[in-house]
Amino acid sequence: MAIALAAAVLSLLPIGAEAAAQNRGNVQAEQSDRLRDRRPASPTLPPVGRYVAESGEGFILDRSGRHPLLRFERRDETWVLRPSAAPRGDVIYRNDAGEQVLRVTPGGGMTVYTPRAPSGSPASFTGSGQSLTPPTLGPHLLFRLMAQRSYMVSQAVGGRLVEVNLDVDEQFESLSVEAMIVTTDAVIRIARSPTARQYIADLRSITIVEGSRAGVTYAGGRLTVTVDTRQGMAGRPSSARVIRAILP
Repeated sequence: MAIALAAAVLSLLPIGAEAAAQNRGNVQAEQSDRLRDRRPASPTLPPVGRYVAESGEGFILDRSGRHPLLRFERRDETWVLRPSAAPRGDVIYRNDAGEQVLRVTPGGGMTVYTPRAPSGSPASFTGSGQSLTPPTLGPHLLFRLMAQRSYMVSQAVGGRLVEVNLDVDEQFESLSVEAMIVTTDAVIRIARSPTARQYIADLRSITIVEGSRAGVTYAGGRLTVTVDTRQGMAGRPSSARVIRAILP
């Protein structure tokens, strides 16, 4: 009905008036296009930044490497994130266990998902942050860290000795250290759970090895974590995968 009415009005206008109306329409369309082009662009954020969620949790997001990395403050684990497309042009970032960690809108809006805020909490940029790429320790500090981690796990399971071993080429030391810290932390979390600690009652050793594919196996009291050194940080299983491999 509206289209027919507009056509009837135009048919009653003189040729010159019809052309003027068309020109005005073209000008208005061009002005709208220019206004759209002037919309403020999403802020350019640094590759490594610190963010704080409305739930109160702070975290570092490192996008300087091949895979985005995220670490919550006061926690040791660095999460390797994998992006996937979502409705409205959003991007969802998940960990290697498929759990949603972060959601980012085309305009730069960010939502973080945590046990404290499982439905998501808006997060805002607060400043630059420190790179999450793990450092190299060297043989002396590496041996001390292995002994420390063995002691921590042994105490968590009631004083029974649990060996911690690394069987990864020394050139990938930083990756194997990350895997060791993440794995031992996961075991300690299980040991502190009254309902879950029974599943590590026979744990005797934790070993980090190289392989063609990242993975976790637990059998006969031996927990083996395989890292794919070709994938960098993405080749190291997260604590979520370690826990899933241990618990039935």
